[in-house]
Amino acid sequence: VQLQASGGGLVQPGGSLRLSCAASGSIFDINVMGWYRQSPGKQREPVAVISNLGSTMYEDSVRGRFTVSRDNTKNTVFLQMNSLKPDDTAVYYCYLLHSGSTYWGQGTEVTVSS
Repeated sequence: VQLQASGGGLVQPGGSLRLSCAASGSIFDINVMGWYRQSPGKQREPVAVISNLGSTMYEDSVRGRFTVSRDNTKNTVFLQMNSLKPDDTAVYYCYLLHSGSTYWGQGTEVTVSS
């Protein structure tokens, strides 16, 4: 299983970005996909997760600003990030969990700065 993330970049505070992550390989229908992020000097933290049935959970600091979604036909997960803040600056990693194994994407960098 391989995951390819894209969509990061530089954005001003208050701006928006949309991250995408496409998974390929042998993937069972029952799975969970989501996003973590890691800021310099900090541990990796969960951001958002979505099940194959569409159930979602969010980290408190992003709830109401970020929206996670997925296209099951393409094994792709998205993260729509609105009202971005400098504290959202991090490398964002997508992941896929199924059959007891976790697979990670390569990370995409998001910088929120004026």
